[in-house]
Amino acid sequence: MGTKDQFGKQGWTPERIGSLQGKTYVITGTTSGTGFEATRILLSKGAKVVMLNRNQKKSEEVIAALKKDLGNNIDVSFLLMDLAEQASVRKAAQEVLEKVTRIDALMCNGAIAQVPNQKLTIDGFESQLGVNHYGHFTLQALLFPLIEKSKGRIVTVGSMGYNLGLKSIKFHDMNWDKNYNGNDAYSQSKLAQIMTVYELQDRLEKAGKTDIKVYACHPGASRTSLIKTSGSLITRFVWQIMKLSPMVQSAEKGSYPELMCATEPELDQSGFYGPTGRNYWTGSVGECKLEPHAKDKAVAEKLWTVSEKATGLKWNL
Repeated sequence: MGTKDQFGKQGWTPERIGSLQGKTYVITGTTSGTGFEATRILLSKGAKVVMLNRNQKKSEEVIAALKKDLGNNIDVSFLLMDLAEQASVRKAAQEVLEKVTRIDALMCNGAIAQVPNQKLTIDGFESQLGVNHYGHFTLQALLFPLIEKSKGRIVTVGSMGYNLGLKSIKFHDMNWDKNYNGNDAYSQSKLAQIMTVYELQDRLEKAGKTDIKVYACHPGASRTSLIKTSGSLITRFVWQIMKLSPMVQSAEKGSYPELMCATEPELDQSGFYGPTGRNYWTGSVGECKLEPHAKDKAVAEKLWTVSEKATGLKWNL
């Protein structure tokens, strides 16, 4: 049964979330957009939320805004972490492990998109692959022991962009040193994230670790600052016009898929979740069709090996 049927005509909404007292959620990229909205909704249900952001000032402003909205008793905090720097991710992961005793869900929400010119991270990765995929790959690996102990979840916020570029990973030139294209590089980074979800599911099942759930979702077309912060001038211009149209939904609605994956009991891991309307841009939240190339086993296994080598991290499975 598809999730659309499972949750009725309206699809999944946060009204399905009961009390989250005693539960802890760790989220990347929460200073605006879907990450901010997901944080707000989790806190409103009584959860403890640890935000991982690269901007201290914005994080402090977000906490102040959340306390003004929800009251001073909410349990929200942030740790500095830049997904573009492997050392920063490792430091933040260590701080998370010192700060919390459980992780009910790690929500990999932070991202950059449509970077117009090739940029490399401090570790030598193409920036979108480095932030969106390698940064989260390292974070997941380091927090995995606590997630496992907590019988928690990993939620990866992908994008329909996974289906807009090459239908595979460009292993011979992952940094796009030749013929760099911001959209194609973004698409590869999101495909890499999504492939890793289903590869991790397979590896957990093989290891008999079925208590940990791993999910992939996408926010549809949502009114966020993602394009504004990293897209080219023309991309930003087009997006500003699109944001005024009914083809784009609110950031709050864009947060529903990751919230569903983080909280909904007995959700099928094999699905790919997001808005189910035209082009999967807007509409009721449920299960979306995932194109076969995103589950290409041979490519996924090779990507896993390449990712462990690139980050210098071996998952403890």
